[in-house]
Amino acid sequence: MTTVAWPLRPLGKCAKFLSGGTPSKARDEFWEGDIPWVSSGEMTELHIHDTPLHISEQGASEGSRLVPENTVLAVVRGMSLAKEFRVSITKREVAFNQDLKAFACEPDVDSEFLFYALRARREHIRDLATEASHGTKRLETDVLSAFQIPVPKNKDVQRRVVGVLSSYDDLIENNRRRMALLEEAARQLYREWFVRLRFPGHEHTRITNGLPEGWDAKSLGDLCEEVRETVKPDALDPDTPYIGLEHMPRRSISLSNWGTAEQVTSSKHRFREGEILFGKIRPYFHKVGIAFVDGVASSDAIVIRPAEPTLRGFVLMTVSNDPFIAVTAQMMKEGSKMPRADWKQMQAYPAPLPPAGLLDSFESAIQPIVDQLKALAFTNQRLRIARDLLLPRLMSGEIAV
Repeated sequence: MTTVAWPLRPLGKCAKFLSGGTPSKARDEFWEGDIPWVSSGEMTELHIHDTPLHISEQGASEGSRLVPENTVLAVVRGMSLAKEFRVSITKREVAFNQDLKAFACEPDVDSEFLFYALRARREHIRDLATEASHGTKRLETDVLSAFQIPVPKNKDVQRRVVGVLSSYDDLIENNRRRMALLEEAARQLYREWFVRLRFPGHEHTRITNGLPEGWDAKSLGDLCEEVRETVKPDALDPDTPYIGLEHMPRRSISLSNWGTAEQVTSSKHRFREGEILFGKIRPYFHKVGIAFVDGVASSDAIVIRPAEPTLRGFVLMTVSNDPFIAVTAQMMKEGSKMPRADWKQMQAYPAPLPPAGLLDSFESAIQPIVDQLKALAFTNQRLRIARDLLLPRLMSGEIAV
């Protein structure tokens, strides 16, 4: 183990800073294209593969900016800078909005090396943010440009450092893909049995008023309840698992990432393993997942507790199903800056309950999937911890490669 003194280099000498933008929402031709459009909300992911919103080529050329695969993006304006400096790297061509900066690296700087170098110093960079309007934070371009990072002159050394760190991220990504396949299998089974009503024995089951014989006409509130156990920051152990909305991936049914409560500064909601979290404000209402640990969650998440353990998989798949998400979005209270879902309305959602035998068969199929998701989530959490412990030592040259 050898300490290597890499020369310090201002960030502005490592890359050119590029600004993005938001195409006019009044121009339909700018939207619903094939180009992912990145905003601060997607920057909780280290690798940007896709985004909920897409723009057209015209929207990118007239209202935003395109950058290629393996471009480093960072949040330079917004409320998230009060807590963290978000930096990601693109895994396909994307456009991005005005709250971000893209870094077009100089020829002698590897883009993935720059990504890890910024990740290693994200707390220092966050502390450089100044107050902007309406309580948001801002990283001034000249301040960011002057920030210095150690950079090996030899690009091969940069790539070797990247190789060590990316081996962790490759394992995490492979596990993430496995989880996505498992989750899709669970969704398809739920849709087949309880949306399309092609459950085992459906050929011999009479349907009356849209309800199969033997099923009970229930609402969601009959099957589960909202739990509001508020916890103040001073009552929390710093190592308590914390799931914020940023830890809840889109289009997922498992909460595979979490932080700790050491930086929690406001009251949160306590949840237990096996309970379901549902993001209730508009940008996050489609974030739903089952918790694999006991912990605390953002107060902008609804904690849902199934009435019986045997209902856990059924309730999870019901509240993560597209029709439920669509209805919840329609019920959101309008007229406010940040519309929110209301549990009093959500619990009235029709949730016909199948007979015990069919429900048991579904739970028997879903539980092994949940168990595998949990095992992969804990594996990825351990990989993240190991990578993040290694990151500052590698990026400072303390460990030779």
